[in-house]
Amino acid sequence: MTKTFPFFGSASTPQLGPFEQQVLRQIWSRGSATVRELIENCEIHQAYTTVMTTMDRLYKKGLLDREAEGRAFRYSPRISEEELQRDAALDGIRQLLGSGDTASLPLSYLVEALSDHDAQLLDELQSLIERKRRQIKSSESKREARDQE
Repeated sequence: MTKTFPFFGSASTPQLGPFEQQVLRQIWSRGSATVRELIENCEIHQAYTTVMTTMDRLYKKGLLDREAEGRAFRYSPRISEEELQRDAALDGIRQLLGSGDTASLPLSYLVEALSDHDAQLLDELQSLIERKRRQIKSSESKREARDQE
């Protein structure tokens, strides 16, 4: 199954097209690669210049690092697939929460989607919420103690 990243496009998660996603997946799976390596291994079936331009765009979007290797560049991922998915999900949720007058309506959609997908996820969501509340309370307590000193 091919994963796609439903990017909305923002400062932290640039919008990616299907070919950019394909190239990025290949770099993640290999660890690093040159344009020629991706083409020669028959992993990508595009012209050299198309792949080169795409990898340069991913570099400019901050998703790849590159080092000179002879007359070419060796590209490597700047962030992991999990980090990119996390950033995309957070951006999407932030957009959803900011889309209406009340945040409770989009939250109800999230709960509905979770329960339709897997009721066990609701229990996991509740555990995550409780853990986050404890972290927030702990941070607030520490801040208050510092302020009183």
